[in-house]
Amino acid sequence: MPRRPLVGQGSNSVQLRRYNERIVLQVLRRVGEASKADLARLAQLTNAAIGGIIQDLAAGGMIETLGKRHSGGRGQPATMLQLAPNGAFGFGVRLDRTLIETVVADFSGHIIGRRSHDRILPSPEEAVAIVASDIAELIELVDSDDRERIAGVGLAMPFNLGAWLPELGLPTDTFAPWDGIDFKTMLEEAVRYPVFFENDGTAAAIAELFSGIGQHEDDFLYLFMGPAIGGGVVYGGDCLKGVNGNAGDIAMIPVSRSGLTSAPPPRGVLDILLTRASIVSLKRHIAYRGHPVETRAEIEQAIAARNPAVDEWLEDCVAALAPAIWSAISVLDVPLVVIDFDIDAGLPDRLLADLEIALQETAPEARRPPRLMRGSFGPDAGAAGAANLPIFFNYSPRAAILTGRVADKGAAEDGPERIRAMPQGSRSSRSA
Repeated sequence: MPRRPLVGQGSNSVQLRRYNERIVLQVLRRVGEASKADLARLAQLTNAAIGGIIQDLAAGGMIETLGKRHSGGRGQPATMLQLAPNGAFGFGVRLDRTLIETVVADFSGHIIGRRSHDRILPSPEEAVAIVASDIAELIELVDSDDRERIAGVGLAMPFNLGAWLPELGLPTDTFAPWDGIDFKTMLEEAVRYPVFFENDGTAAAIAELFSGIGQHEDDFLYLFMGPAIGGGVVYGGDCLKGVNGNAGDIAMIPVSRSGLTSAPPPRGVLDILLTRASIVSLKRHIAYRGHPVETRAEIEQAIAARNPAVDEWLEDCVAALAPAIWSAISVLDVPLVVIDFDIDAGLPDRLLADLEIALQETAPEARRPPRLMRGSFGPDAGAAGAANLPIFFNYSPRAAILTGRVADKGAAEDGPERIRAMPQGSRSSRSA
């Protein structure tokens, strides 16, 4: 069957101009501050084009001047520019099986307020009420004159809340009401802002790409160890989502059975990484050894007290993580693995040190282990990722903008197109 011709896929000067404006914003986000000449060079735009773009962005309140910088040579000092923190705002909602967290972040990605509920997820109706109440409180942190700059609400949550509950040690009946629920629409109706929905691992990876290590590294596997373990893939400065939005879902990688007697029996010959590498599995093992813990603070107290159960879990976790990472790296061929954590008390540094040794010891012939780096946000990763979503989708350059397929407020509905972290300016619009 012949392919149908593409209709309406061209671009015009308005779309090209909008695309290049977003490139400039992305460059500033990545370098922090820059002069007009810096921006022209980094975005590969002409001086005439960059001048008009800077003028429009400044008039729109998206960028601001920092002052003058003298290069040491002749001539006038250059005016330095940066993103205006109040250029836009985003709410972020991290919805997990054992946590509800809502934050508000400014245009630079800085979290200026939060509300957190460390609890088993309630019914969808109660969860909506909690989040709506939190947003109503947090909006007071945004000046009334700036509230029209709120870009929307980012929602980061697992796609399948009711899956793998036995492996996570959670009650199945509690999550039955979530089956088939369109929480995004429920939340949109309650808060009256556009809601941008992503898998929680992908959202955290977007935060790392947008405001963290991705400002300096273009290729890495991103992992977040929360109640479960999730992740994302950053490749060539893009956040790869996959056909179903599950790219980087390392939790499902098959691994050998756990050596811990606290682990639930696997469903088959092999287990999955989720069972052995997650905060829920740590919590389960500490409780199995006679010290029940519920909240993140209680888990961190057990870690700080050098509870022997923590050491036992750490050994089992690293033994599962190392082959899982090698499996992912063999496919992705990226040089870096970034891991962030929902808890601290020294555990992340211990895990990364042990994992580095395990990766070296299990390296295939003629292969070097990937570098390991700790993520930028810690417990804030999921919420920061969610808060970044409305800003990311509204103000990042994407190829779909050039074809007119992206509406500013409906960008999250456009499917899993690849999103450039800092592309060059459109060559067809060098004077746009």
